[in-house]
Amino acid sequence: MFTDMEEWAEIRRRVLIEGVSKRQILRESGLHWKTLEKILEYSSPPGYRFKRPRPKGKIGPYVERIRQILKEDKVVPKKQRHTAKRIFERLRGEGYEGGYTVVKAVVREVEHKSREVFVPLAHPPGEAQFDFGYALARIAGRLRKVAFMVMVLPYSDALFVQAFERECTETFWEGHVRAFEFFGGVARRIVYDNTKVAVSQILGGRDRQLTRGFLQLKSHYLFDHRFCRVRRANEKGVVEGAVKYARLNFMVPVPQVESLGQLNAELRRRCLEDQVRRLRGKQGTKAQRLEEERGALLALPAGRFEAARKQSTAASSLSLVRFDSNDYSVPVSFAHHPIVVKGYCEEVVLCHVDQIVARHKRIWEKEQVSFDPVHYLALLERKPGALDQARPLQGWTLPECFHVLRRRLEAECGGEGTREYIRVLRLLEHHRLPQLRAAVEAALRVGAIRRDAVAQFLVPREEWRATVFNLDGHPHLRGVNIQAVDVTQYGQLLAGGLR
Repeated sequence: MFTDMEEWAEIRRRVLIEGVSKRQILRESGLHWKTLEKILEYSSPPGYRFKRPRPKGKIGPYVERIRQILKEDKVVPKKQRHTAKRIFERLRGEGYEGGYTVVKAVVREVEHKSREVFVPLAHPPGEAQFDFGYALARIAGRLRKVAFMVMVLPYSDALFVQAFERECTETFWEGHVRAFEFFGGVARRIVYDNTKVAVSQILGGRDRQLTRGFLQLKSHYLFDHRFCRVRRANEKGVVEGAVKYARLNFMVPVPQVESLGQLNAELRRRCLEDQVRRLRGKQGTKAQRLEEERGALLALPAGRFEAARKQSTAASSLSLVRFDSNDYSVPVSFAHHPIVVKGYCEEVVLCHVDQIVARHKRIWEKEQVSFDPVHYLALLERKPGALDQARPLQGWTLPECFHVLRRRLEAECGGEGTREYIRVLRLLEHHRLPQLRAAVEAALRVGAIRRDAVAQFLVPREEWRATVFNLDGHPHLRGVNIQAVDVTQYGQLLAGGLR
C-alpha cells in the first residue's frame, strides 16, 4: 500500500492544481492506475478497506452464542459472570473446534460494542451524594477492615470522609451529622444508592418504602432525597469517584493509628487539605466554591440530631442488658427493671426512666460482655464469699495499696474484713479511682483502715476548715446561750468526785 504522505500530497497538487495528466504521473511514478485514482479521491491514505466482512472461520457459527452468554451475564453478580476462558470451555462442549485466542478476541469485541454511554449531568449548588466504601487500616496494631462514609457536594467537589466499624443505622446517622457540621450546612437534596439502612423495600421505578430511621434523619434536617435506579450507580457517579479517590489517596499506604478516633481526625485533616485543589474547567479552588455553595445549603437545626439507636428491654437477673448481640452491665439495683438502651457509634448508654444508670464503650464484635465491676459491689457486700470468683471482677486491676488494705482488714477483722474491704471499694460508686487510691494510701499511713476512716480522706481538709455554722434562717437559735466548757469538770467526773 502506498503510504508516503509527502509524495501523496505532491501527486495531488500536480494533477489537481497544475493540471499534469494522469498518464504522465503513471509513467513517472510507476503507480497502478487504481492507486492514482485513490490518491486523487482521498486527501490522505485511507488504509485497507474490505467490501465485505472477512469470514469468521470456525468461530463464525458461535458468535451469536457468545453474545447470548454475555447478555445473560448482565443480570448476574459480577463475581459470577463468564470469563473468556469459561466461554471457551462451554463452546468446546458444544462442538467448537477452534482456539482460545479467537474466542477471547470475539468476547472483547462484543463487550466493547455493548459498553454503556452516559449523559453528562449538571449539579446545582446545594446537592449532595452519599455512599459507603471499605478499606483496610491497622488500628492499635491490628489489621482490620473498616467502613468509611463519603459525602460530596458535586458543585464544589468538596468531600467529607469518616471511618466507622461497619455500615449500620447508627453510623449512617453519625456520618450525616458530622458531614453537615463539616460543610456548615445541610444539603437540600441527597442522592443515595438503595442501602438497606434507608430503603426497606423497592417498589419499582424510583418508588421506595423508606425505613423509620431514615425518615427520622430526614425529618430533623428537612432535606430532600433521591435514590438511584437498581444497578445504576452512575446516577451518583461523583460520590462513586470520591470513594475511589479517598481510598487511593487517604488510605494508601494502609493507615497506622492507635484508634478509630485518630484515623477520623486524620481523614478530616485530609479533607480540608483537599479543598486547596482547583477542578479542571472550573474557576477557583474547592474551598472558594464551597464558600459560594454554602449560600444554597439549608441552615443547621438548633439541636444536634441524636445519632443513637434506641431499644427498650429489661435487665436480666445477672444485671445484664442485651443490645446488638452483646451484653452490658447495670448496677444490681436495676436487675429485672425496664431499661432503655441508646446505642451510639462510640458508646452504649443505659437508662431507667429519665436516669442514666450506666455507660459502656460500644462493642462491635458479637456475643461479648462488657462488665463494670463497680455495678456488682453492692451485691458482693451481701455475699463477700463470692469476691474472688465473681466474673465481673475478673481482670480488674487495682493499685497495690488496695491489696495491702485487704490483707490488713482480713488480718484484723477475719471474715468481716472482706466485707469491710468491699465497703471501701463501693466508694468508687461516687468517686474516681485516682481519688480513692490517694485516700487509701493516706489511710494506710495513719493506720485508719475502716471504710468510714478512708472516706474522710476523700474530703479535702480545706473544706473542713471552711465549714462554719450559720444562723441565717434560724432566728430562734439566736437567744440560746451556751456556757464555755470547763475541762476541769471532766477530770472530776473521771475521779468520781462530780455529782
